Amino acid sequence: MREKLLKVLENSYSPYSHFRVAAIVQMKDGQTFQGVNVENASYGATICAERSAIVSAISNGYKKEDFEALYVMCDNDKIGMCCFLCRQVISEFFGKDKKIIAMNPKGETETHTVEELCPYPFSEDDLR
Repeated sequence: MREKLLKVLENSYSPYSHFRVAAIVQMKDGQTFQGVNVENASYGATICAERSAIVSAISNGYKKEDFEALYVMCDNDKIGMCCFLCRQVISEFFGKDKKIIAMNPKGETETHTVEELCPYPFSEDDLR
C-alpha cells in the first residue's frame, strides 16, 4: 500500500500549507478508493484526504457496513494521525474494530482501531 499512497500523494492540492496527505479506503470486497487533501484559500473549505476517500466510496454506492480499512500517508518523516473532524467521519462509516493504518513515506506504520482513535464518538445514538 506504501507505493500506492506515494503515487496518490502526488495529486494533493496543498499550495498553502505544502503539507500533502493521501488516503486509501479499502472496502470489504477489496475495492479501494483514494483521496487527497484539497486546500482552499478559504481554509474552512479545505477537505482532508481521509474524508475525500470516504466520500468517494459513498459516491460510488458503498454503504456504512462496507468499509474495511483506511490507509493514510503524510508527506513528512513523522507518522501523521487523522484530524478530529476526520475521526468523526471515520467513526460514522467504519466499525469500532476496523483498522486505521498511518504511515510515512519511508514505510514506518502505526495502526489503531477506530475505537482507539475515537473512544467517545458522537453517533446516531446521541441524536435520540
